Parts: sequence; structure tokens; C-alpha cells
Amino acid sequence: MLTLGIWLLCGQSRMLCRSPATIQPLPGCPYTRGGRRDHCFPGQADYGYGAAKQLHSYGFKRGLRVTRCGLITHYPLLAARPHDIQGLAPLVDGSAGGILAVDKGCIDQSQHAILAAPQGMHVVPPPRARLTLTQPLCLVRACARWRKIVATVGSQLTEHFAVARIRVRDLWHLQARLMRKVLAHTVGVFLHLQMGRQPLDLDGLLTV
Repeated sequence: MLTLGIWLLCGQSRMLCRSPATIQPLPGCPYTRGGRRDHCFPGQADYGYGAAKQLHSYGFKRGLRVTRCGLITHYPLLAARPHDIQGLAPLVDGSAGGILAVDKGCIDQSQHAILAAPQGMHVVPPPRARLTLTQPLCLVRACARWRKIVATVGSQLTEHFAVARIRVRDLWHLQARLMRKVLAHTVGVFLHLQMGRQPLDLDGLLTV
């Protein structure tokens, strides 16, 4: 709620209907072939496969939905074992509908139809190779640009805020740690918007 409140103060509410989103692995312990390393988060974490990153891991998955200016509006913590498409409904929870640009891990026409009926959410995945486009070409190209935004935000959370480095052993502390990271990123983007700078130039914030 804090993230969304700051975003509305920036006068960006017209962007609510266009959001890029992704689902990425959030490893809880090192994954090794020689033995199980599941001492962290007993009964909560699990082995899973991230379709978008093509990565096997033990832990959780993190959903990420942002605005076109890079502000995080939703960051759910998801189970690792289910396929990425099963995390699509929690990812759009609370959205007012519109266009959602997702990655290749969320390609499922039946799930897209379910979301389109009650919520008015038009899910646009990347086109598959050698298949006829079912979306207008201009929309496909626009969503490709929006996916770069969520990829940039995901990289910043990993590299600048170290969200993938797990130093806790229970779910409560993990959630608290993730909320601090998301809040720090949100404040950085908000300061850039207030100063009229590029919102995702977090490195430039240190030189201002």
C-alpha cells in the first residue's frame, strides 16, 4: 500500500492500466546435486523450476509487477514448485485491469481467458517462434519495451539490493527483509521523479 500511495502522489495514475510483470526464482539455500540443502524454511520452501529463467532452485519464487516508470506496485512471495502460470493470478491481485505484459513463463491461453473475463486484464506474453501473431504488432512491440522495464527493476533488486541473498531462516524475517528492499527501491525511484530525472537511474542518485 505504501508503494502504491507514493506512486499515486507522483501523478502517474494514468499508467495503472499498463503494467509489465514477471516471476523469478528466489533461492532459499544453495542447490546441489550431491545432497539436499533444505534446512532453511522447513515445511515452507520447496524445489522448483523457473520457466522464464530456466533455472532449478530451492526456496520460493518472487512475483514482480511495476509501472512503466519503474515503481513496484506488487511483489508477492510465491511457492517454488508450481509452474509460473499458477502465480499469474496472485500477481495481478489488486489490479484494476488493462494490459499486463508478462514473460514466456506465463503463456497459457486458458488462464489468460479466465483473467480477462472478471478482471478485464489483457495478458500479453512474448510471441512464440514460428507461430502466427494473435495480438496486434504495435501492442507486441510496446509490451516488449515494457518487459525491459521490469527486467531492469528485477536486476536492480538483485544486484543493488541483494534480494537473492538469503540470510534468514524463517518466513517472517524473509518477508520483512523483502519489504525493506522494495521500500528502498521505491523511495529511490520517487526521488528521481521528484527531481525530474530518469526514474531507474539509481546509480546517478548518489552523484546528485
